[in-house]
Amino acid sequence: MLELVGFSLGVVELLILLVLGLGVVVVIGIVWLIAQYNGLVKLRNRYRNAFAQIDVQLKRRHDLIPNLVETAKGYMKHERETLEAVIQARNAAESARSAMNVDSAEQMQSLMAAESGLGSVLGRLFALSEAYPDLKANQNMMQLSEELTSTENKVSFARQSYNDAVTTYNTKREVFPTNFIAGSFSFGPATLFEVAGPEERERVDVKFD
Repeated sequence: MLELVGFSLGVVELLILLVLGLGVVVVIGIVWLIAQYNGLVKLRNRYRNAFAQIDVQLKRRHDLIPNLVETAKGYMKHERETLEAVIQARNAAESARSAMNVDSAEQMQSLMAAESGLGSVLGRLFALSEAYPDLKANQNMMQLSEELTSTENKVSFARQSYNDAVTTYNTKREVFPTNFIAGSFSFGPATLFEVAGPEERERVDVKFD
């Protein structure tokens, strides 16, 4: 009888140990899931914040262009078509920027296309301006060109920071086993902000000496 009681107690103790072991495993699993989820949230917030820095510089760029065109208009009376094209491209880029949701691949593609188009027509404007010495000597034009060049540099740096953050996030959400968490909690892929065309690949640098 005592042996049976001892055996029963041994089984109970074993069951308790098994339950405790399973409990520990479950707790560790939950802690791991929380850590991975929070890690994805942090990386997502990082690339969103990085894009916010791009957005600030793009808005600055868009705000400078109307003044640039207005100044050039007084000297480039025969380039009306190019000047109007710059304003139209600027408005399209500003519209895409204003409506931008960084988590939307479609909207990111629209923004990149609009910025590429803007870079193209700006390049054409600056190339034509070489034929107007008085415009090149205009103090307001010189100041605007310096501000625009500085803004272009800031856009480039902000874009690199954003793309680095996106690459880190996308890698995290794609690797095993974090990809299961990403899929379960709707952590979608982020889109790189890439140069969409050869015109903008060569940064718009304008110098009026």
